[in-house]
Amino acid sequence: MRRRWLPGSRLGRLIIALNLIGLAILIVGALVLNEFRRGLIEARTDSLRTQGELIAKVITIGATQGDPVPAMDSERAGELLQALFIPTSQRVRLFDREGRLISDSYLVADRVDERVLPRAHKRNELRLAGRPRTPQDEAANEAKARAALALEVARSLKGQRVTDLRASAAGEQVVSVSLPIQNVKAVLGVLTLEAGDVDQIIAAQRRALMPFILVAIATTILTSLLLSAMIAQPVLRLARAADRVRLSRARAISLPDLAKRDDELGDLTRALESMTDTQSARIDAIERFAADVAHEIRNPLTSIRSAIDTLPLIKHGDGRERLLAILQQDVNRLDRLVTDISNASRLDAELSREPPRTFDLQRLLSEIVATYAADLRPGGAPVRFIDPDEAEPLMVSGREGPIAQVLRNLIDNARSFSPPGGEVRVRIAHSGRNVRAFVDDDGPGVPVENLETVFERFYTSRPKGTAFGANSGLGLSIARQIVEAHDGRIWAENHEDAQGRVTGARFGVEFPEKRPDSRSHGKA
Repeated sequence: MRRRWLPGSRLGRLIIALNLIGLAILIVGALVLNEFRRGLIEARTDSLRTQGELIAKVITIGATQGDPVPAMDSERAGELLQALFIPTSQRVRLFDREGRLISDSYLVADRVDERVLPRAHKRNELRLAGRPRTPQDEAANEAKARAALALEVARSLKGQRVTDLRASAAGEQVVSVSLPIQNVKAVLGVLTLEAGDVDQIIAAQRRALMPFILVAIATTILTSLLLSAMIAQPVLRLARAADRVRLSRARAISLPDLAKRDDELGDLTRALESMTDTQSARIDAIERFAADVAHEIRNPLTSIRSAIDTLPLIKHGDGRERLLAILQQDVNRLDRLVTDISNASRLDAELSREPPRTFDLQRLLSEIVATYAADLRPGGAPVRFIDPDEAEPLMVSGREGPIAQVLRNLIDNARSFSPPGGEVRVRIAHSGRNVRAFVDDDGPGVPVENLETVFERFYTSRPKGTAFGANSGLGLSIARQIVEAHDGRIWAENHEDAQGRVTGARFGVEFPEKRPDSRSHGKA
């Protein structure tokens, strides 16, 4: 058996995997660029620290005096700072021991800050453009930048090497390194180096992130289209097919391409096709049943109409009595037809309403035979139960009421064919893993060619001498429907004597045996 690398259904695993691909790409890209950003800032900090240590050492050697009191020559320090090469992307400032600015590389190089002005807005666009920066805002930013720089210088004047990421007066992020200038242990000033290209680094990182984002977006779109083609569109087709069935434009759902799929949608399609095929077959059966019912009812109605039309023409008493007898017979036949048709039409509902349970078929059969023995009328065929002498109950699983109806139908059918002086014998026995019940009579038997057709609806072919109209032809058909609903089978055969002559008919039913477990068997 193939191992599943994710729990759940196959379609569920596919959805999870496809959605995780795009997310994984974005996460990996973000992690890589985050490490790249951190590495760039650390590299810039190390570079500033190395340059600062070199510049501080030059100023310490060339612009400080240690006898008798250590001091720094501010003019000489400014000249040395001016002589050193400082990249345009960096800014170097020198402070004395009081925190006062001595030299600034921007001023030494006559550098002028420049910024691109925003696009001019029309008058009606001012409300949408947002509040522009005012001189007060710029002054506040400059004050915050000076305060942060003063705090950094103050910490460095205590002999600390300070590294910080702060905002400049223009609102840009800068990497700053402040180093104390010392003669022996005396702090004579502070050298501060700034790199103002942090925003450019972040912008470059964002530009580097764009391919990952675009790939993630493209992957998400492709997976969404794939999921739509694999799930949404087939489900929509199933819904439309179901609507066609509902609107009676089709009898069944038929989507062969979806039924071939080896996933849950394929299972659903096959289940819907099977369900609608079964429904279509049931509708066809109902239509045939209705046609058969109309045909069977038309016969007694025609006879009744003919007798009623003839009755006024007959003046003699004997003729009228015969017509009234015919009317009575046809009315009884019609009543039996309506009763059996009603029972047959309610059979599916009754089978689905009552849940199956385990019961003793031998007990049920003996109780049914006892009711016939108690209600035996003169001239009627007696019913005898042949005790199988089974030590254990013969248990089956099913609906006791419908199965009892099957047994009563078989017994009634056998009694109707029994000759005067005949009897009906009922017995039950094991047959492998099944339980069989037999109903035997002493009648003329069933023609060999009709051993199967006797279970068809409205089959009423009867031997000579039997009462016409006593049966509706639905009893055995209902019995077969009930038996097959319980995974059993029913059949008809003839029993013969030693000379091979037919001595009667035998109807048998077979149900799967419900064997008790060992614990219940031990208690019994």
